[in-house]
Amino acid sequence: MVCWMTEQGELAPGRKYSLKHTTRSVRALVKGLHYRLDINSLHREHDAGSLRLNEIGRVSLRTTQPLFFDDFRRNRETGSFILIDEATHNTVAAGMIVGPTQ
Repeated sequence: MVCWMTEQGELAPGRKYSLKHTTRSVRALVKGLHYRLDINSLHREHDAGSLRLNEIGRVSLRTTQPLFFDDFRRNRETGSFILIDEATHNTVAAGMIVGPTQ
């Protein structure tokens, strides 16, 4: 689950970012946006193509190296990450790991 935190740009499938998890940084590719969450109704918008400022969605990421993590519900430290824009080095998103993808 990712919360997009910048007005400059949007999260969309195919985009590349630097992912910082605990003390480790790896490159990450957004493989897919499964849905955007409407925070007012908790409705899942499955036809969403991107995330903009303050929007929350479930995404699949592919990293260049494996990450050793726990589910966010078990351990907040190893179950969270941030996404960093490689061009500007700004933090663009914060995420919670809810489990591995198939």
